[in-house]
Amino acid sequence: MVKTKDALKILDRLTGDDPELRDRIAEEALNCRVARRIYDARTEAGLTQEDLARLIGTKQPVIARLENADYEGHSLSMLRRIAEALGKRLEVRFEPSPTRRRR
Repeated sequence: MVKTKDALKILDRLTGDDPELRDRIAEEALNCRVARRIYDARTEAGLTQEDLARLIGTKQPVIARLENADYEGHSLSMLRRIAEALGKRLEVRFEPSPTRRRR
């Protein structure tokens, strides 16, 4: 086996052909990307969590939770509110899944 530092290749080796595990990893990666995009957009705008919370009519702990990679409750309505407050456009896409077969 060839050594690698590529995290995706390492995960592929660890998950093997287990589609359930691959789906779970993909879901966790998505949660992480959403949290990171909220954080990046907020900090790019020069806002604190409290500032953003005030703009969208919520409390700072809600923003902290949304920026947590372990959080699984991102709602479309909340993402729209954040996008609007930050002067951004929210885009949602459906892309082919590398682990699921089409019917």
